[in-house]
Amino acid sequence: MEMKEWIAVASLGGTVLTANVARADEQAFEGVQRSVQERAGKTVDWEADRAAHAQSLQAVRRLLRKPLTVEAAVQVALLNNRSLQATFEEIGLSAADLREAGMIPNPTLDLAVRLPDKPPSGTYVNAGAVIDFLSIAMIPLKRRVAKVQLQAAVLRVADETLQLVAEVKTAFYACQAFQQLLKRFQLIVDVNAAGLDLAVRQHEAGNSSDLSLAQQQAGYSRSRLDVAATAADLRRSREKLNRLLGLWGADTEWSLQGELPPVPASDPAAGDLERLAISQRLDLQAGYLAVTRSAQELGLTAAFRWFGALDFGVESERETDAQTRTGPTFAIQLPIFNQGQARIARGEASLRQAQKRLEALAVDVRSQVRELRDEVASKREIARFYQETLLPNEVQILHQSLLNFNAMALNNFELFTAKAEEARTEREYIEAVRDYWTARAELERAVGGSLHPRVPAGGKSISRSPGATASPKD
Repeated sequence: MEMKEWIAVASLGGTVLTANVARADEQAFEGVQRSVQERAGKTVDWEADRAAHAQSLQAVRRLLRKPLTVEAAVQVALLNNRSLQATFEEIGLSAADLREAGMIPNPTLDLAVRLPDKPPSGTYVNAGAVIDFLSIAMIPLKRRVAKVQLQAAVLRVADETLQLVAEVKTAFYACQAFQQLLKRFQLIVDVNAAGLDLAVRQHEAGNSSDLSLAQQQAGYSRSRLDVAATAADLRRSREKLNRLLGLWGADTEWSLQGELPPVPASDPAAGDLERLAISQRLDLQAGYLAVTRSAQELGLTAAFRWFGALDFGVESERETDAQTRTGPTFAIQLPIFNQGQARIARGEASLRQAQKRLEALAVDVRSQVRELRDEVASKREIARFYQETLLPNEVQILHQSLLNFNAMALNNFELFTAKAEEARTEREYIEAVRDYWTARAELERAVGGSLHPRVPAGGKSISRSPGATASPKD
């Protein structure tokens, strides 16, 4: 075969290898897409080239043309967050490792040429080729380990995607709340400005004291300070959301739609949330695969502990008299001093470490769910108390104050005070609603992406206890 033919065959082999790795990437990423779709109801794409990036950017800008809802913001982040796209490359790395684990090692060629300095003048040539037979024998087991690593990478990537979803929701609710609060504070400023104007005129006419004027001025200044502080908080929260959405330049000129949604009358049953988290959390499933991988690696080490090296090959030797001797070669490393004890001990320690980390994560998940479940219930009760009791009472007080003012039974300052108190209560209600939705987003993250029980897609849930382990033979 000539050199051109060898180059053509090598190029074809490289093309086939690249295509196989690309197909493995796509198949693995489908698991991420299924998990995110099921747990968050959103689409996620892996931008493998510029065309895919341009397509995602068009979809993002279509969403940004309209006022953003929380669901639209999450979708923009899943399509446009650069850090998330970098995380997707973990699947490509693991898929390449899986492909590498199934490759037959290249043979090693040795060539020695020695020229004599006196007759006979024949050249001594020694050529040989060997291949690591031990690596070939280990291919099936190495592929099993690499396959588990790829599955774990898919779960980790999907879990980080759901983490981004929770962060976007939290940032969105904060931004929405600050926007509402700014409107309320501006209303308070207007009320206090009107009160201050009246107080100045009455003071000039000698109908009010210096103390009343000073109190009105202090209230007006405080309300202006609240507006400035809230405006700064709003700008800061918008920038945080911009970072999560991956936006810059003109794309940051988005607007928010509506106000915070009202607090629901009830939440999902508390008793099912821990079980849901254990079955649905992708990082728990990844932790279980880490235990499985450590067990398989320990089994691989134990199976080949006696063989440090095992080479087969052929060697050809041509003497100076032109006589050639050709025959097989065999090399094995004798396990006299190192019998793999350290490798076995390391594998056992790695397995125990993976087991304990999985147990600790399961305990932490259960604790997080209980803590956030109680926090969501508390925040919901507070918000509904404002919505059903405090805020209606303040509205009623303001209404009665206005009636009494029209009947000249209430002075101007008392009416302004009632209005300011109603606006303050409404501000506290907005903060309570924001706190509820923030806690609920964190609870969704703690249970794995959804508060509604469902069978996880892209893999089975963990049905065994966190302390259960796989044997080295698994």
